[in-house]
Amino acid sequence: MARVQLDGITKRYSDIVAVDDMNLDIRDGEFVTFVGPSGCGKSTTMEMIAGLTTPSEGTVTIGDTDVTRFPPKDRGVAMVFQNIALFPHMDVYDNISFGLRLRDYDDEEIRERVERATEIVQLEGMLDRQPDEMSGGQRQRVAIARAIVRNPAVFLMDEPLANLDAKLRVHMRTELQRLHKELDTTIIYVTHDQAEAMTMSDRIAVINDGQLQQIDPPLVCYNEPANLFVAGFIGSPSMNLVAGEVTESGFRGEHLSVSFDPASVGVSPGDQVTLGVRPEDVYPAANAADATDPSGQFETFTDVLEPMGNEIFAYLQFEATSGGMDDDPRNQLLMSVDPDAAIAEDERQSVVLDREKLHLFETSSGDAIVHSLSGQYQATTTGPESGAAGGD
Repeated sequence: MARVQLDGITKRYSDIVAVDDMNLDIRDGEFVTFVGPSGCGKSTTMEMIAGLTTPSEGTVTIGDTDVTRFPPKDRGVAMVFQNIALFPHMDVYDNISFGLRLRDYDDEEIRERVERATEIVQLEGMLDRQPDEMSGGQRQRVAIARAIVRNPAVFLMDEPLANLDAKLRVHMRTELQRLHKELDTTIIYVTHDQAEAMTMSDRIAVINDGQLQQIDPPLVCYNEPANLFVAGFIGSPSMNLVAGEVTESGFRGEHLSVSFDPASVGVSPGDQVTLGVRPEDVYPAANAADATDPSGQFETFTDVLEPMGNEIFAYLQFEATSGGMDDDPRNQLLMSVDPDAAIAEDERQSVVLDREKLHLFETSSGDAIVHSLSGQYQATTTGPESGAAGGD
């Protein structure tokens, strides 16, 4: 096990900055996931930890050693890639033991390490099989066992489940969590799959455009996003974001308003802000009592319903147009309701928001201002507001 520290890591390719001044402190034995859109720099960051890429600036420390200029073999890390890359002409035993044999370990120690690794990944009885005789999940477990036998200080996993089918990915997520408990070692994992990041990680490092946006436990990233990017990226489906401005009585957007005391959250009338609300915190007005602190209601129209089994996603429009529903995201809202909810397409739907779960962001910088507007009422407010925008 080992602590991993990145201090001012930057990677430039000519005039392109792939990773920009990255600072991270990954604790000994921690499971940290790098997540972000394609091209955000998460794999490049992992490659600099592994020694496959040399940083343009900054240092990489593993344990107490500055390994910035060390070759990969001297860093005490083992890597599992998206491409499993097993030797097709070797059986499972030879694939797992190949790296140890290159390092001239004696046969007895190799056998002991291979047996231990195959026990951990549940491949007992398969050591004489060829890769083409195994399923995708079994081959991926061989690749993981090949990393385990090295007894690395740090496991680096770059989208190792991306090529598996959906059901197998869910199973392998469980296997990797069990592996982490069994080995009690530091794991750094790269993925664009939010489900993998949310379910397996001690902390998530959200990266965009080569910059670290937030590193926190999964539920903190979900419930208290640091900025608009994290708010829109973490969560599936993503958070509803409504642009507007601060007024004397609170927030007003083009189609809705919410009352609160601006001074209580550190904003002033005229400030350009964005209101965020997750789909599960939007309620039909008939179920307003289910919200911890319901806002006043406003009118929408249902557009598309997506039954998901345990819930229904209802795509709402703030207003209908002469040509039908509007594709402009500023006129849309996504709501999650129970599967037995009385809701139909192409009907008027009155909805409320849960003030307890409303987020407010600065529009210009994107930084979070507050993650709840519950109790932030203006002292002079005596009841719900009225007006074309609706809300309260």
